[in-house]
Amino acid sequence: MKLPKGSTLVVASHNKGKVREILALLAPFGIAVKGAGDLGLPEPEETGSSFAENAILKARAAALATNYYALADDSGLSVDALDGSPGIYSARWAGENKDFALAMSKVERLLIELQLTGRTAKFVCCLALCDPSGAVETYEGEVHGHLEFPPRGSKGFGYDPIFVANGMSDTFGEIEPDAKHAISHRAIAFEKFARAVLVG
Repeated sequence: MKLPKGSTLVVASHNKGKVREILALLAPFGIAVKGAGDLGLPEPEETGSSFAENAILKARAAALATNYYALADDSGLSVDALDGSPGIYSARWAGENKDFALAMSKVERLLIELQLTGRTAKFVCCLALCDPSGAVETYEGEVHGHLEFPPRGSKGFGYDPIFVANGMSDTFGEIEPDAKHAISHRAIAFEKFARAVLVG
């Protein structure tokens, strides 16, 4: 699957933070980008049991609805001491209002209540690209680190204010977006996607 310069790509997400990051990553490639929310596409129910299954489900729904190539991202925080939770339910832990302060406090509360001392965690991202026929390819990335409380920084989104990548001292919420784009789970998955798909 190749996307030549000038192609139109639908980013199959209603999460403005994710769409903003993907737009920044796509900027050098001359791809016209439309957000699913801007096109009025409904959010499909995420019924998959893995990041890949949910990304495929979202990409396929957007591609078939618009007749464009569609790129979907399913990603989340996986906390080792919580057996990988919140994982694919990362957004759902934030509730209908997408209140990630609530989600981060839930992570902290569970670790305290269960008397779990481990703070290692990883962010996982799976990108799925679907063409208008429904054919799909996926690309995955992970970044490992640990959690710190209370949350720090307002430059990221989601769980960024509690996540510190290995080798760093600042949270993803404290570092500049360009620095995050260089090392994040989404950037790693995107690099694989770009090598395989984007024609400069």
